[in-house]
Amino acid sequence: MIVMISKIKKILYFPLAYYFRFFAKIQLAIWKPTVIVVTGSSGKTTLLNLIESQLQEKAKYSHFANSSYGISFNILGLSRKKLTLDEWFYLFLLAPFKAFKTPPKEKIYVVEADADRPKEGKFLASLLKPSITLWVSASRTHTMNFDYLVKNNGFSSVDEAIAHEFGYFLQYTSNLAILNGDSDLITKQISRTKASIKYVTKKELNNYKVFKDHTEFVINSKDYSINALLPKETSYSIQMTLALLEFLKIKPDYSFSKFTLPPGRCSLFKGIKNTTIIDSSYNVTPAGLRSILEMFDLYPSDKKWLVLGDMIELGNEEQEEHEKLAAVINSMKLDKIILVGPRLLKYTYPKLNPPAGGAEKFTMPKDALNYLLSHLRGGEAVLFKGARFLEGVIEHLLLNKNDVKKLCRREKVWQERRKKWGL
Repeated sequence: MIVMISKIKKILYFPLAYYFRFFAKIQLAIWKPTVIVVTGSSGKTTLLNLIESQLQEKAKYSHFANSSYGISFNILGLSRKKLTLDEWFYLFLLAPFKAFKTPPKEKIYVVEADADRPKEGKFLASLLKPSITLWVSASRTHTMNFDYLVKNNGFSSVDEAIAHEFGYFLQYTSNLAILNGDSDLITKQISRTKASIKYVTKKELNNYKVFKDHTEFVINSKDYSINALLPKETSYSIQMTLALLEFLKIKPDYSFSKFTLPPGRCSLFKGIKNTTIIDSSYNVTPAGLRSILEMFDLYPSDKKWLVLGDMIELGNEEQEEHEKLAAVINSMKLDKIILVGPRLLKYTYPKLNPPAGGAEKFTMPKDALNYLLSHLRGGEAVLFKGARFLEGVIEHLLLNKNDVKKLCRREKVWQERRKKWGL
């Protein structure tokens, strides 16, 4: 059933998306919020949550909704749970009625917007017409969807094609664009907007330290201590958040005391045998993975284990990115490396210089789980990152089984998929 739905969606993706977009546009016209778009190849969710920690009840947020369907559903107050045909039919019938519902009381809408396929950036930008756009990163993500544009549409690289799609958010921005000024891919798109431009750069980052349960930044000579494990690139998001608050004339909470991350983004758990589990299993892009590995390399632990799943949807760049990953891993101080998935086995493993504890490779996540259960000795810090249902592996390593509900992909459809993989 799931496979059949997937094929139907691929054919009808945008035609059906425009149907829901039509009614979402009506609701937006009634609501009339100040739309703030958070976008980029990676780091979007962290940035959105940093903003939420400051604006709190002043805004509505598009949590877990960043796609053509997700954002339209979020605006309309619809939700998908089962991914079945009958549920889609129900949503189809309900959308016209939701278009005229009483709008949210909040007058600011902070929305995380992706562009993971051609035309999606334009689709969402023309719907949202943001007052403010924050563009945090531009790197390879979902490249398999953009490969054909390099040949057929005159882009010199897949990176340029992806950046062009994200650039639609600039094109439709009316007031202010807050941008990562260190990214040439981003800065090359600024001619497409009439909005004012505010840049943030790494020059403002004076220091960066990782501790067992928090991260410290020194930005523009000011200290920030945030109760989460965060990569160095989060400094861009901190600067962007402060620039947004300045524009909105809202006094910041420099402690970011109300900041939290959603499941699967470097969540910390106590594991069996006195282990520390760092769960970053929600998603993976090449740039995002490198930033997390850099953070983990600085993490204070005498015994560090790395569990990686494949990077997927990379198309023609699949081999290159998995081979480049080996060089990053080789530069780290690790005790054990565990690779899960055919891409890592084919491209990454042959180029590894295994640490003293060795490198293990598995095709199935169940086999990786069995290895962990039998070989963890106690006191290890274990980072999980990548695809291959690693959240299903983590489930069985938690000391407190009530923590399972804090993991990502808790919906019934994902539980059923994990079972098929023996998890």
